[in-house]
Amino acid sequence: MKKTLLLTVISISTVFSFAQKKPAYTLFTGNGKKVSYGKMIKKIAQKDIVLFGEFHNNPIVHWLQLKVTRDCDASRDLVLGAEMFEHDNQQALDQYLQGKLSARGLDSNARLWPNYKTDYAPLVNYAKENKIVFAATNVPRRYASLVARGGFGSLDTLSQKEKSWIAPLPIDYDPELPGYKKMKEMMPDHGGDNLPKAQATKDATMAHFILENFKQGSLFIHYNGSYHSENYEGILWYLKKKRPELKYATITTVSQKDIGKLLAENKGKADFIICVDEDMTTTY
Repeated sequence: MKKTLLLTVISISTVFSFAQKKPAYTLFTGNGKKVSYGKMIKKIAQKDIVLFGEFHNNPIVHWLQLKVTRDCDASRDLVLGAEMFEHDNQQALDQYLQGKLSARGLDSNARLWPNYKTDYAPLVNYAKENKIVFAATNVPRRYASLVARGGFGSLDTLSQKEKSWIAPLPIDYDPELPGYKKMKEMMPDHGGDNLPKAQATKDATMAHFILENFKQGSLFIHYNGSYHSENYEGILWYLKKKRPELKYATITTVSQKDIGKLLAENKGKADFIICVDEDMTTTY
């Protein structure tokens, strides 16, 4: 009996030890130094606004978003916001958060992403349960498409109500920002200058509604695709133009074959970098 128990303990210890050596992710600072989850939480909880850049289909990152939100909520009043909700859907989102609309009603009244139930509903439901404001920050996609086809001038044709769902016009734009230049170079046959302008419309709009919902003394956590905030560009560029005095932090996501050491190409992308195993399964 004692021998069987000993073998069982050894077996469990071996499995646990093996699991410990195969982590799903590693956290790094921007300069590539490994950092603990607890230290990251301590640092970002001291900020005003945190931009959490994700891979939209990565389950580890979505799990971490929920964990980070809960742990920051333990010490700070929170405001949440996300790229995944377009601003003309704010009323439906508010009604759901207030219990005036069911989950099915939200699905019918808002343009939810296909992976909403698995990846974003946990965040929204956490906000609902804890009475936290959740801002729909993104520009309605149809208006970004307008810009992709016809440039910023196409937004001038919108009604005043439609313009209220977008960052104030005219939208500031710096074509020399590396991220926008790279986008144009990567897809030269997809709209020329108008493609990065459409991206800038999204970035400017998200920054606008982050600041509109920001409350002094609170921590605003915003969930967005990594490209919208990595390398301290995109949304952050617009935030700093409007409110340079606020304290910002960025988190981004990268994928590597070996997550034990951050590749040089991934350094400097954010204050904190979630390095995920490239073999990680996806949610879609």
